[in-house]
Amino acid sequence: MKRFTSPEEFIDHFPQWKNELEKLRAILLTTELREEMKWGMPAYTFNKKNIVGLGAFKSYVGIWFHQGVFLKDGAKKLINAQEGKTKALRQWRFDSANDIDEKSILEYVAEAIQNQKDGKEMKPEKKALSLPKELVNHFNKNKNVKTAFEKLTPGKKKEFAEYIAEAKREATKLKRLDKIVPMILAGKGLNDRYR
Repeated sequence: MKRFTSPEEFIDHFPQWKNELEKLRAILLTTELREEMKWGMPAYTFNKKNIVGLGAFKSYVGIWFHQGVFLKDGAKKLINAQEGKTKALRQWRFDSANDIDEKSILEYVAEAIQNQKDGKEMKPEKKALSLPKELVNHFNKNKNVKTAFEKLTPGKKKEFAEYIAEAKREATKLKRLDKIVPMILAGKGLNDRYR
């Protein structure tokens, strides 16, 4: 996805959702949150902590609450977009401007801000890096790749390891390995283009 430098640029990039995005942004700007650009998208923070993000996709626009797992969600609006992967984040999706209820959104945002003030925060789990055998075998054959891999940040190492491990077929794992070796040697991460 393209990295945007301002909320206006982000909104202009999605003309089919311009009305909805402007409406959501206007609501968020009435709160005590600070508007910033993070990950190339509008983000709304309180005391430098991420509270709400604004997003647009092909079939919907939405806001996501970074610590949404703690919200009561009395109106049953929030979903976990990546069940099994996402722990704290919750999305609220909208199909049209008519779906955007300012009063409800402000109630959810106020609760999210209060949760932050109360220190409610789910930290990501730190897992030990587990390298797939295909990657280890390649390291044993090519020490330059191993040395380059060891210089990468922990996040980049994890991305590469998961990319190989998530493939089901051996042929796919090897194809992915061929793809990432030049990236490892160049010191680039798998998802650098999105950062």
